[in-house]
Amino acid sequence: MKWKEKAGRLRAEVYALYIAFKDPRTPWYARGFIILIVAYALSPVDLVPDFIPVLGYLDDLVIVPAGIYLALKMVPAEVLEECRQKAKKQTVSTKSRWMAAAVIICIWLLVLYLIVRIIWL
Repeated sequence: MKWKEKAGRLRAEVYALYIAFKDPRTPWYARGFIILIVAYALSPVDLVPDFIPVLGYLDDLVIVPAGIYLALKMVPAEVLEECRQKAKKQTVSTKSRWMAAAVIICIWLLVLYLIVRIIWL
């Protein structure tokens, strides 16, 4: 499979996870894990900083796809199949992208606030 095909498939799987996240049949632990993976993928904070040659980007190339794979395994098969079908029919709206970005930013601001508060107390 070519890289563009793999990237397109990964994008479709991520969108299916987004739809599964909103589905009430998805277990709470799967929803939490989906949030963690999305937050890590969009976060400027990495386990291995990007300025370290090779290893900096290698963690993104391993951790994020592995997290997506695990999240897909956590969602019940019938729910995931329905979500994949919906993902094929729908496209991501600009409003959904902005809402997702806003949620991630709010989460990281909350984490930053808690860290600062703990340090100053």
